[in-house]
Parts: sequence; structure tokens; C-alpha cells
Amino acid sequence: NEYKSYLRMSSLLPFTPPIVKRLLGWKRGSNDDDDKWAEKAVKSLVKKLKKTGGLDELEKAITSQGPTQCVKIPRSLDGRLQVSHRKGLPHVIYCRLWRWPDLQSHHELRALDCCDFAFHLKRDEVCVNPFHYQRVETPVLPPVLVPRPSPHSFPAPSPVGVPPGGATPPGGHHGSQGTPGGQVKTEYSSPNNMLTDPSHQYSPTMNTNENNTATSPYPPMPEHHQPPPATQPPTHDNIRSPGQGIIHSPMTPDHRPPSSPAIPIPLTHHNIPTDFQAIQFEEPKYWCDVSYYELNNRVGEAFHASESNLWIDGFTDPNSSSRFCLGQLTNIHRVAAVEKCRKQIGKGIHLQYSHGEVHAVCLSDSSIFVQSQNCNQRNGWHLNTVCKIPTGCHLNIFNNTEFATLLSQSVVLGFEAVYQLAKMCSFRVSFVKGWGAEYSRQDVTSTPCWIEVKLNGPLQWLDKVLSQMGAPNLTCGSVS
Repeated sequence: NEYKSYLRMSSLLPFTPPIVKRLLGWKRGSNDDDDKWAEKAVKSLVKKLKKTGGLDELEKAITSQGPTQCVKIPRSLDGRLQVSHRKGLPHVIYCRLWRWPDLQSHHELRALDCCDFAFHLKRDEVCVNPFHYQRVETPVLPPVLVPRPSPHSFPAPSPVGVPPGGATPPGGHHGSQGTPGGQVKTEYSSPNNMLTDPSHQYSPTMNTNENNTATSPYPPMPEHHQPPPATQPPTHDNIRSPGQGIIHSPMTPDHRPPSSPAIPIPLTHHNIPTDFQAIQFEEPKYWCDVSYYELNNRVGEAFHASESNLWIDGFTDPNSSSRFCLGQLTNIHRVAAVEKCRKQIGKGIHLQYSHGEVHAVCLSDSSIFVQSQNCNQRNGWHLNTVCKIPTGCHLNIFNNTEFATLLSQSVVLGFEAVYQLAKMCSFRVSFVKGWGAEYSRQDVTSTPCWIEVKLNGPLQWLDKVLSQMGAPNLTCGSVS
């Protein structure tokens, strides 16, 4: 197969230097467009290695696939390498070229201990030897165990409008009226109504004022859920520049935030109790749906993302499967403030779904603001914290493994606890303008341009668990 690939590349590239032809002969995968780009990528690398004398070591590494020395090229200012119209991290480009054609990002790679110039070391030179990196496999999520329903699982329903036990609370109705974004209401609440009450917003702004007098609008909470001081921003351990491969520092049991649950014990079909149903996570066709809003109005249709890399920008391509271009969306009710904000979106945001994690990178010249309950839970912040991500920085927004743990724990607490996790399966991003306790805009629907991203995999998993659990132990009627 490798010899056939060599012959095919030789016929396609008759004027290519012999060394480039030999290296292309070891290319993994085949695609006409990729072949043309791969030729340019290899030529660029050969040109750099001729200056440093590492060409022989590269050919030795690729042909022998055994122990070899580092193959080094100079590191650029932003750590990325541009080949033709594409720009990416150099070790990812050449690992994809010669080892893993389906490689998506640097999050899937880990350098070997023998590599002295690994990308994450941030030295003046970076090693692009594809055999100095190993691939990190996607963790297998353990199934969630849900008790099998029985005829005696739930009490007999009470008459409509009468609570269990026959007692009627003062005021003639049962239950409490939910607040937007607070408690669950019997009526359906649209996305615009969730988390929009000013009393339910908290934002540890990155730009603190001189007096640092902002206080949390929340009532007292248990110690491990206390929000951080209003003047304490997310640390650099959590938000990092593009050159750093790890978004969040690895958490050992001694350093895990108090609100982060322990990793569950893996389950197999051999140790699942017979009175429990195992609900397994399944990857959907579209990993997320993105809706775009201007103030409190949704504009256009939702974008269904099938590719693991998604760019949301202010440009106008209407047909790309990996880009959601907000610039081509029209709104006859658009106001001047929204129009001004849209002009500053620019390159926008890069969302990346890899190994069960969602990462966000700010590519815009203006900061973006993110509200993700999963991210806040992991870092010990208040669940409604809004994080400011400056240009060039990125943040780990969602983690499937952590969600799996929360879901397993919530099943024990009952239907309502599981239902509340639906809020963790989505996050909101505002362009240019922030919102929260220390902003004039108290809720996200007051920001000019923002998006809501719903994660379909966790939502579908949650739906299967709720369906298996059955109805909650509550009675709801027209006067409840």
C-alpha cells in the first residue's frame, strides 16, 4: 500500500524534488485536495530542514519508524505554521500527514519523554518528528445506572389541582412560582428566559474597579458552593494562550476543587445489578446546535455542527459545514448598537470538540464572554459565573467525563436533580460586550450579539436517563 501511494504521488507530482517525493510516499490517507496541500507542507518543511541539517533525521524517522532524534524547526511567534491558505500547529500538521490522517488537534497528542523540543515546552525550536508524539485515546464514558421501574415505584396520583396528602397550601394552589433561570416551572421556558434574572447573575470580571466593592447578589450557600470574590478573576491555570496545550491544569485528588466529583468506577455488563438499567453515552451525528441572538431576538436558523472544529465568525460564507458565518444573517429589526457590535466580531470564536471536551478559542480582536455551568462547576466558581476570554486565549468549556459523574450522582437524588443538569448541557457566548453583576447589562439578552450552544450528546444522554426514570413524584394541574 505504501509503495502504491509512492507511485501515485510520483505520477501526480512530476516536477517535485526526489526527497519530497520519497517523503510523500509515506503519507497516510489519500485525497486530491489534501495531496496538493501535503506537497506544499512537505516542501516547506524540507526547505526549513535544509538550513538546520535535520533532513536526514526526518527521512530516517519516517522510514524506520523507530527511535530517532528530534527533528527541529524554528518556532513562530504564535506557535503556528502557515502552509498555503491553512494555518496550524506544526507538530499536528506533520503527525496528521505521516501517522494519523484523522487527527483533529494538539489536545489529542502527548509528547514522549525522550523529546527535548516538544511543542508544549515552548522552546525556540519545536520538534516535528511524528514518532516523538503519541496519540491520546478518547476516554470511554461509564454507563449511568438507572433503577428499573416497577409497578410500585410511584404513588397513586392525586386529583388534579390537589397536592399529595390532600392539603392545600395557603393561597389555594400547590407549588411555588419559578423564577427565570431559577426553579423549574410547569410551563415551558424559552432559552431567552433562562438565567436572565439579574438576581441570578454573577460575573467575576477580569477588569476590577479601584474600590473592589462589588458583592454577590446570591443568598448564602454551602461552603463548597460559595462564589469566588467578585474581584477574583479566573486564573492563568484555567485560561491560557494558544501555545499552551493544556487548558486546565491536571487535577490530582489533593488539588481537585471541592465541587468536583470523584471519577466513577468503570462498569461492565458483568457487574451491573439486575435491577438497574445501564444507559450508555452515544455520539450524535451533530455534536452541537448553535443559535444566534441579537438582544432578546433569535436571528436565522440554528446551525448544526457535524465537524469537530467549528468557527463562528462575522463573515459571509453561507455553505461551509465548519463555519457559522453571522455576517450573512439579516434582521429587519436590527438596531445601531447591534450593527456596531457585529462589525467587531471579525474572526470570532473557534469551538473544538475533541476527546469528550469542548474548548473555545477567542480569535476576535475583541474579548468574548462565556457562561458555562460545567466549566464553573469544575473550577469551584458560582454556576452562573461569566468568564471573559481575551484575544488569543482559550478555555475548556465542557467535559463529558465530569458530566457523566454528575449524572450518575444525580440519579440517586431523583428526577428533579437529573432534570436540572439540562442547564449544564449548553453554554452562552457574547461577542464584544459582557454581562453580569458588575456590568450595566445584567443578563445575556441585553448584549448586542450572542450565541447559545447546545451540546447534543449530553442532552440525548440526559433524555435517555430521564425517560428510564419515569415521571417525577409531583402532581401538576391547571391551578398548581
